[in-house]
Amino acid sequence: MNDKTEELRDIFTDVTDGEETVTESQENTRGSLERDERSDEERLESVVQQMRERYEFETSLSDDELITIARAFYDDRSDDDVADELGVDADEVFEARLSLHLIGENDADEVDLAAIRDREEDDATLADEYDVSEARIRRYRRVARAEDQSRAANDRYRDEFDSVLADADLSERMASDLREDGLEDATEGMETEVEF
Repeated sequence: MNDKTEELRDIFTDVTDGEETVTESQENTRGSLERDERSDEERLESVVQQMRERYEFETSLSDDELITIARAFYDDRSDDDVADELGVDADEVFEARLSLHLIGENDADEVDLAAIRDREEDDATLADEYDVSEARIRRYRRVARAEDQSRAANDRYRDEFDSVLADADLSERMASDLREDGLEDATEGMETEVEF
């Protein structure tokens, strides 16, 4: 041992309280798309509770019902379908979904939200201009407000829903593909002789 090595060894033993060796146990963990230790249900509950506190949205729906709405959104189910399941009005499901920042592509597909977002005209004037009902204009304005809220929060709640609900679907498909590929690789080139 040269002097530098001896000096480093002395420093090491001083730092480690005289231990000659330090061994850290290692664990081989399986890879996963999911990095959060909480269950999907716990993560969804957390997001809904955070949003309730931050935005104080008013709904008679429970957290579980709001989670059902979020899951249904990612399953491409209609508000009417979810309303039937929950026994509530479709407008209440629509309002709750937007309160969760879950905005569908078809929520305002007939109008440019940017064009009506900052307009101060009343609903009747805009309804005439866009040739839709006043109820439709109110709906579009609600979608625009939900988009603004989501952007103000840097889409973090939507991203969390995406990571739980969209990644769960992706993880399921990938695991299924891996099982299929693994079986295919294991049986590739295998000759089987079956006599009946």
